[in-house]
Amino acid sequence: MQKINQTAANERMLQEVLAGLINPQKLISSKYFYDKRGSQLFEEICSLDEYYLTDAELQIMEENIREITEYLGPGIELIELGSGSSTKTRLLLDHLSDISAYIPIDISGDFLSETTDRLRADYPELNVRPVVADYTRQVNLPLQPGGNKRVIYFPGSTIGNFDPEEAKAFLDRLSKLLGENDGLLIGVDLIKDREILHNAYNDSKGVTAEFNKNLLVRLNRELDADFDPDQFRHLAFFNDEESRIEMHLESLKDQVIRIGGREILFRRGETIHTENSCKYSLESFTRLVSDHYSVQKVWTDQEDLFSVQYLEFLTFPG
Repeated sequence: MQKINQTAANERMLQEVLAGLINPQKLISSKYFYDKRGSQLFEEICSLDEYYLTDAELQIMEENIREITEYLGPGIELIELGSGSSTKTRLLLDHLSDISAYIPIDISGDFLSETTDRLRADYPELNVRPVVADYTRQVNLPLQPGGNKRVIYFPGSTIGNFDPEEAKAFLDRLSKLLGENDGLLIGVDLIKDREILHNAYNDSKGVTAEFNKNLLVRLNRELDADFDPDQFRHLAFFNDEESRIEMHLESLKDQVIRIGGREILFRRGETIHTENSCKYSLESFTRLVSDHYSVQKVWTDQEDLFSVQYLEFLTFPG
């Protein structure tokens, strides 16, 4: 398994976190949610009744799997970003013909190792080549002989974690991994009723709140910070102007946090912005990707809550 240099990764994490915490609007990238515990909590979120995204995406995949795999084609190299437990990927693996390699990429090495072990046990003939990496940065993929078609799989609504300009830059970086006839199979969350959105990010069991606060637990453990998670509360709401759900951690009192040799002042009511989840119309997403990709096919669930889209890389952008 390809690995990242943990010391360098922790130093980069510290610098990014400090830069975010000295902003007028404090912020921490959502990619840091996903240590082993965070990944486990996200899997739990995906099984919650209020979290419509998982059921909607699974419905789409199950009802359209034959057509989806026809678009992907035989003998492909399948690259999954943020693979997690690879549950949805198994549908693809069960229906794809003569897949040349499956390359799951995840920032959580421990979680990825466990997932890889299960996949190798269940698919002994599958060439699984895991990569521990931050896929929001440049990723070096293992060499694969034969020049097989590449398809990047980006399930869930993770593209929504980037604001539109960040998403365009991210999709531009992904395009560097692709060539003629290569593609991107991506999950895109759609604009919908505000109550559905609110309940999805404020679940009755408090799992999303624990997931959000686990970020502080991770900073304490890995960066020797001294956050008291009980002195912050989970806050999630829909921002109409930006068409996105925002997640924050709100300070319940005036307090000073120490991290990386720095002292960070929090006023009561001040927040750390931890995640965005942008929601798109089909038209607005087509415009977003048009510099590098052509939307070949869109599948939606019966209630039009979510979409799975197959994009083909444009050899000559624009």
